[in-house]
Amino acid sequence: MKIPWDSPRLEKVMLIRGGEDLLAERAMDKIRQLALEADPQTSVISVDPASYQGGELALHTQPSLFGGARLVRIRGLEQANAALIQDLLVYVDNPEDDVWLLLWHKSGVKGKKLLDKIAKKHPVIAADPLKRPAEKIGLLRADAKAAGRRVEAEALTALVDILGNDVAEMAAAFSQLVADTEGTITVQQVRKYYGTRIETTGFAVADAAVSGNHGKAQELLRHALANGASPVAIVAVLALKLRQLAKASGAGKTDLASWQEREARKVLRGWTENGLALAFAAVASADEEVKGAARDPEYAVERAVRRICAAYGRASQA
Repeated sequence: MKIPWDSPRLEKVMLIRGGEDLLAERAMDKIRQLALEADPQTSVISVDPASYQGGELALHTQPSLFGGARLVRIRGLEQANAALIQDLLVYVDNPEDDVWLLLWHKSGVKGKKLLDKIAKKHPVIAADPLKRPAEKIGLLRADAKAAGRRVEAEALTALVDILGNDVAEMAAAFSQLVADTEGTITVQQVRKYYGTRIETTGFAVADAAVSGNHGKAQELLRHALANGASPVAIVAVLALKLRQLAKASGAGKTDLASWQEREARKVLRGWTENGLALAFAAVASADEEVKGAARDPEYAVERAVRRICAAYGRASQA
């Protein structure tokens, strides 16, 4: 039985199929939420399909002496080794009562026998890549509804045109617009924040900057500016990336998607609290400058990128 990614339900065995990471991660997050609502003491266990050793699944799913449900998650089932495939073929015929098994297979035919067997008995959650603009607009419209915000149709179209090559970044950009604006989201706001030709280049600049890679960040920045990217848009993306790092640095639950939080935590290994403060100060200054206070907005962005890279890994201003 095939069900939409945004309407998953708890079953003893659940399979996500498809390579749209954003949709699959959202489905996994929703299932985790449902599991914790069903049993707040649920243990969440992640299994690596490539390094799996025979019998490992049985250890995770055998009845617990202390009670409590378990959610066993296996991402990247297409990378599963023979031992995992064999153990799953046996397990899906007789799953444990207090265990939810969640599998994600991105693409390919590896494990076809297992996939076919699961599909005959258990629900399959579709996370197929969003290719048509209408599908991407539909995703953004649903996000707007969930946030309780109105958005112009032209704004949705513009955001898909600008950032639609990467659905995850597109959704993250829309989420940032929701956080940074009030009232109806307009096409003017989309163009102000993300430009008309920035596509994913601005995000590449930000990724390099927050990783402390000054040479790469400046090279990408020059390319972006030469191709018409707006300094205002690039500063907005830099701010977005830094906010994600700040959110992931806390101990509590964040509103980031799972993939965003994982990536942010990887980058955070090179940051200190004071370093982040310096980076935020650089972006705040650049934001003011590119919006009118500077004679040369492009130089303001270059300086912000330089300061962010310099702040990476540093505890204080040199």
